[in-house]
Amino acid sequence: MFTVYSHNCNVILSLEGGGNTPTIFSLFHDSRSQRSQEADKPHRRKGQKKYSCDECGKNFTHAGSLKTHQLIHSGVKAYICDLCGKSFTWAGSLKTHQLIHSGVKAYICDLCGKSFTWAGSLKTHQLIHSGVKAYICDLCGKSFTQAGSLKTHQLIHSGVKAYTCDLCGKSFTQAGRLKRHQLIHSGVKAYTCDLCGKSFTQAGSLKRHQLSHSGVKAYTCDLCGKSFTSAGSLKRHQLIHSGVKAYTCDFCGKSFTQAVNLQTHQLIHSGFKAYTCDLCGKSFTQAVSLKRHQLIHSGVKAYTCDLCGKSFTLAGSLRSHQLIHSGVKAYRCDQCGRAFTHSGLLQRHQVIHSGFKAYSCHICGKTFHLLGSLNIHLRIHTGNDVYLLVAVPLHQRHLLYPIKLSVIMKTVKCNWTLAEMLFISGDFQN
Repeated sequence: MFTVYSHNCNVILSLEGGGNTPTIFSLFHDSRSQRSQEADKPHRRKGQKKYSCDECGKNFTHAGSLKTHQLIHSGVKAYICDLCGKSFTWAGSLKTHQLIHSGVKAYICDLCGKSFTWAGSLKTHQLIHSGVKAYICDLCGKSFTQAGSLKTHQLIHSGVKAYTCDLCGKSFTQAGRLKRHQLIHSGVKAYTCDLCGKSFTQAGSLKRHQLSHSGVKAYTCDLCGKSFTSAGSLKRHQLIHSGVKAYTCDFCGKSFTQAVNLQTHQLIHSGFKAYTCDLCGKSFTQAVSLKRHQLIHSGVKAYTCDLCGKSFTLAGSLRSHQLIHSGVKAYRCDQCGRAFTHSGLLQRHQVIHSGFKAYSCHICGKTFHLLGSLNIHLRIHTGNDVYLLVAVPLHQRHLLYPIKLSVIMKTVKCNWTLAEMLFISGDFQN
């Protein structure tokens, strides 16, 4: 049986009845001595990270933390989600992931009502409302609320695009962007708008689209007053006012404010037109161009001019038309000073100054700058309204069938083009 005595903050353990001299065990010292001893332990010192990863150089305070970290480099992901098949390096990561499938979002932002699966995600989100962007890019000055966002952004400046799509060859700076891109090739559009039925490959794209139905355009340009549904759209628009066109086409020298506009433009030079109209066979480089074209066949002209009552298929056509009523002629010829409402009209006019007359009358040989001028001239010879369709090969004549033509007069060979051309008498009937 032991008896415990206390003496000067030490503990004496004495074995009763044994007659032996009590043994003193220094089990603990005073509080100052204890703190000093703990501080002397190298691995316990604050900020001391003595365990370093050989692969990436990251340092850790504990050996266990290093071992856990090294699993990342091993590439082994032993923990697999039964619902979606996604695999993880650690069991904890799998548990965290499975909350997504539960659909439970218990953490709600008091400012905007957005809900999150994890408390950490909510905290990260709340930085947006604070307006504080403490992480600034040294190269372009763009600032971010999170250090991770800055690191992700800096990959853009590095020019390194390590993630390449096997199907189309497009490369990306991040694996996540490659995964999002690959959804396009899958053809799966799981997110559908309840209001118009339009489908999207990503939930984020659907959310952005739904803003267009809300009618709310909270982001307004200070220079022209034009409003937008998203901050990103406003930033892209403001590039127009800056006058900076940093993206130039190698083929024709035309410049653009945005890289995506250059990419769209370069499709013209490729000659590849993958989108074809089922009604008339006309092909387009972009799906959106085909959709706009198909409105012509629908016969619907939903955009009407308030001043003269003329109707148009496209909103853009109405806006161009309204410039006529405004009296504003912003496009002026450098040669003669004549002004025009549209850039296309100016370009057509400038052909006159070039001296180039590409259109020749097959009857008398007279030449003209414009196709329209040749059409007017042909009335002298025929006595009828004549419309000349340029560069319509015989094998493509079927493309004209949807247009009702009164009389096809004749087909002739033209000495200035290899294409066979049709002279058509009568009015075009839509």
